[in-house]
Amino acid sequence: MVRLFTLPLSLLILYLGLVSSYDVDPSLSFVWGPGLHPESIILPARYFFIQAVDEKNASLTASPGDVFKVKILGKFPDGQDRSRATWVQVMDRKDGTFIVRYKLYSTLEDLEIHVQYKDVHVSGSPFKTKGHSYAEECNCPKSNFIQWLEVLECPKFNQIEKDLKPFKRVKFSKLYPIIMQRFNQPESMSVCNYIIKDNKIYRRCFGKHVGFKMFVDAILLSMSRKVYLPDMEFFFNLGDWPLSPSAGRPLIPLFSWCGSDDTVDIHVPTYDITESSLQCMGRVMLDMLSVQTNVELPWAERISKAFWRGRDSRRERLQLVALSRKYPDLLNASLTNFFFFRNEEELYGPKEKHISFFKFFDYKYQINVDGTVAAFRFPYLLGGGSMVIKQESKYHEHFYSLVKPWIHYVPVRHDLSDLADRIRWAQDNDEKALEIALAGQKFAQENLLPLDVFCYHGRLFEEWAKRLEDPVELRPEMELVSQPSESSKCVCERISIKDEL
Repeated sequence: MVRLFTLPLSLLILYLGLVSSYDVDPSLSFVWGPGLHPESIILPARYFFIQAVDEKNASLTASPGDVFKVKILGKFPDGQDRSRATWVQVMDRKDGTFIVRYKLYSTLEDLEIHVQYKDVHVSGSPFKTKGHSYAEECNCPKSNFIQWLEVLECPKFNQIEKDLKPFKRVKFSKLYPIIMQRFNQPESMSVCNYIIKDNKIYRRCFGKHVGFKMFVDAILLSMSRKVYLPDMEFFFNLGDWPLSPSAGRPLIPLFSWCGSDDTVDIHVPTYDITESSLQCMGRVMLDMLSVQTNVELPWAERISKAFWRGRDSRRERLQLVALSRKYPDLLNASLTNFFFFRNEEELYGPKEKHISFFKFFDYKYQINVDGTVAAFRFPYLLGGGSMVIKQESKYHEHFYSLVKPWIHYVPVRHDLSDLADRIRWAQDNDEKALEIALAGQKFAQENLLPLDVFCYHGRLFEEWAKRLEDPVELRPEMELVSQPSESSKCVCERISIKDEL
């Protein structure tokens, strides 16, 4: 049943494109976010948000035109002067708010964050910190893991509680030979055994294709540079498909990027959203911050059709192309590559060229259809501010239990038989479609940003370590996963988390 909504005034203002006729008042504009605490919250790229407020104390709902200016100032602990200490980027979300993100390239002491609009400081600026603020590469871990999670204000995650419920006590001394028998199948599975001991990362991988271990290595190394991780052992599935059946006995705990209704794999944020969090302002162009600011068109100017591009990794994707040809007024869908159904390229081709992901949001509605498993682009589709139409599926990612149909997205049957009706509903109910689009985007902003990715890993490790009954000891043939060479070049300050609080 379709849930009905009343459009809030703030959304109606955004929908109608009304902009405050008053000037921005810096003294009333405000700033918030984890990037204001660089001394205690270390991220590959720090970020915070600015809300522009006018002279009548009303929050702007569209871009004021001029961009806020941000400067990051600090001292080098060794007294030396360096030419490049920070990189700052101010991004206009075009809804009256701005995202500011910045990178540190070395340790800075007593860092100050200056936020100005037309050379006037916003409320609270400059934001001053005490002590050392570290670059992402600095290997300066804090000693107390639990307090570190509290400093980050990491919430508890119900999905973690649900995933670990079958594994109240874990004895790898008994499970190890069973895991080896079940998962050491080089031609069909790729699994890595990880051990964290004294804050060092060790692993041994099994399988023919284990290149994706680099994503697990990267998040573990990053976290171990920030805090002493608890000693623990786990097995990580490097493939797309969840591998631990709920009907199997004994149940095998296996960390995976994707779960399903018929497996007990333990959810971990996907390699895609994890890498984009680690490489933010780096070599990855698409991340949960940039997708919010690189969309060019406001809702009223977007095309009132659904859009989809992707490869042929599931039969329903071919159906999308067929539906697009049948209902060109509803849907623009094409395949960009043929691999699984090459013999049907003449029917569903020709292939379309890849386009920028940001151009997807020239359309009001986005289609999310499974690939080999859950389509890992779902977070980015939510972040772009279009209304997402999501296929019902047995596959799920770590956050799926929190997103609700008809609130954050519009559901469509697995066989897509009601897709045309869903698009027509959106075209006939534009305000409600906008409300769902904005609710989905708000969810992404509050649950899927880089800090959330670190928090989820941290809370998972916290709870997982409690369940291990055997002493954590290295196994034969495990190799050390080394920190990058530049991680030892930072000046580390020994200060407790309690002092930071």
